[in-house]
Amino acid sequence: MLKRRKNETGWTSAQTLSEALPFIQRYSGQTIVIKFGGHAMGDPELTKTFARDVVLLKQFGVRPVIVHGGGPQIGSMLERLDIKSEFVDGLRVSDMETVGVAEMVLSGAINKSIVQAINLAGGRAVGLSGKDANLITAVPKDAKLGFTGKVVSTDTSVLDVLAAADPGFIPVVSPISGGADGASYNVNADTAAGVIAGALKAKRLMLLTDIEGVMDKDKNLLTNLSIGEAQGLIDDGTAQGGMIPKLGTAISSIKDGVEAVVILDGRRGHGLLVELFTDQGAGTLIAGASA
Repeated sequence: MLKRRKNETGWTSAQTLSEALPFIQRYSGQTIVIKFGGHAMGDPELTKTFARDVVLLKQFGVRPVIVHGGGPQIGSMLERLDIKSEFVDGLRVSDMETVGVAEMVLSGAINKSIVQAINLAGGRAVGLSGKDANLITAVPKDAKLGFTGKVVSTDTSVLDVLAAADPGFIPVVSPISGGADGASYNVNADTAAGVIAGALKAKRLMLLTDIEGVMDKDKNLLTNLSIGEAQGLIDDGTAQGGMIPKLGTAISSIKDGVEAVVILDGRRGHGLLVELFTDQGAGTLIAGASA
């Protein structure tokens, strides 16, 4: 299983390009799926930093695919419209009205703001949703969750076309997906990122969130987990709320062919670079026994 030292210092001035070169070579030509979410998306400076880091990854030969959430922004819009919503096991209950707001926020304002940030940083980003080219097809996850979606199929051919362009594009994907019944489904962004990563056999799936990583019962950071240990945190109740679907996504995507998943703090500047290009890492790395 992959191991790394607990990150104490992060990316420092002592980290020279020559020291980073082996890590750059490791990921050059590889697909990295990045779920961008949490409150970092509401901070213009953190979004700019994220966009610059994504463009740098592209310049280093990495193939980044961005899948974004937008829970806080959806919540704010629902409050403004006086629409009440609730969560079950970390998933938002989405009736017809709620999923309409989610699509407006996710596939509209948020998606295009991330696209613009990456383009202003020098990249070539293209905004998509799960609906485009049948990228993600969903069905109701549970009757009590309304139009909260469960993924039943993926077709990543549109991502392959974008990656093959010269110079390549950076896909930015909203998790709003379509169903065979013609309905829109609000798929959890972590789940959407996981199924896309699995379909692409990504080298890494990076789940950016609002905490340092996965914590034990005493709130200490766990820097390395096997998929068995990750499942144990769900089973014994250590994982709560939104961490449950994150760990579930990590387990499923690794079983689908992703080498490793990292859950890290999206509010930390350059956390992506620290994780990928140093041997210290950031957050929690989850890998299968064969990795």
